Amino acid sequence: MGSRYGDLPERLRTPHKHGRLLLGPSGEAGAYDSRAVDCPFVFRHEGRFCMIHVGWDGIGYRTGLASSPDLLSWRKEGLILDRGPAGSPTEFSAHVSWVLRDNDLFGRAELIPVDGMFLGVYQAYPAAGYEVGPGRIGLCRSGDLRYWALEEPFLEAAEGGAWERGGLYRACLVAHEGTYYVFYNAKDRGDGPWTEQIGVATSRDLRHWTRHPQNPVLPAGPPGAFDDRFASEPCVLRCGEAWVMFYFGLCSDGHARDSAAFSRDLLHWEKSNEILVDVGPPGAVDSRHAHKPSLVAHQGRLYHFYCAVAPGVEKDREIRGITVCTS
Repeated sequence: MGSRYGDLPERLRTPHKHGRLLLGPSGEAGAYDSRAVDCPFVFRHEGRFCMIHVGWDGIGYRTGLASSPDLLSWRKEGLILDRGPAGSPTEFSAHVSWVLRDNDLFGRAELIPVDGMFLGVYQAYPAAGYEVGPGRIGLCRSGDLRYWALEEPFLEAAEGGAWERGGLYRACLVAHEGTYYVFYNAKDRGDGPWTEQIGVATSRDLRHWTRHPQNPVLPAGPPGAFDDRFASEPCVLRCGEAWVMFYFGLCSDGHARDSAAFSRDLLHWEKSNEILVDVGPPGAVDSRHAHKPSLVAHQGRLYHFYCAVAPGVEKDREIRGITVCTS
């Protein structure tokens, strides 16, 4: 790995954990984030940093926005995408997972408009509950990041291969040399235990999409690997001449950890097999899971945001929020 990609693995390391939640559940009845905060997407916009995230309220996902002057102190600004009307794709869940941004890992992480609008991807689940039913993926557009127009889903589990028939999960949208790439993880069956892996679909016009024939492009690992159950939640950015896919692996030991894979062409990926963010010790905010990466750089320092999960006080409950580690 080192000879092919030079010092790239070292440049991705962020060993300094913040150690506390930057965003956590509000506990407020009826609020979008009453039970959990999850799935960070961090970027720069109009002179400040912003974080799109989802809240879990016991029914489904709803999408919120937070802002920060320094990447460490965050203020929630409220909902930007609520659930839709009965019969709509977002009746039970509405999650904006990614908005088209500068590809450069060490760039400014600013959004890139398409035809004067911000272009994102969303996912939705067809029933009430925590990610219940086969998830779907669609495009969404906004002029101000607060009001979103949703298109009908363009990726459906039933139209894909056996590896994704159980449902689709979080998507990552990349534009490069006239082609749009949507990376996403999916599961092979609706009932557990299942396997999650990462695939990609491409389009030249944002209307006609083609799944890569060699999907999944990032499969789960062999037995005993840190990602032997899941290879999930892609975050794809460019570093020099190489592309980096940050992702999390779920191991058969029950813990999720962030890692990365490398590519020259966005289609063929080589895993680093290095744990970039490991779970913490008992009592830490990430003692159960340290996963779902989103990365930005500022003043030469790399910030690796992720969802931290720890056991809750009540049985069968957990504390789920967002934290960060830095280079």
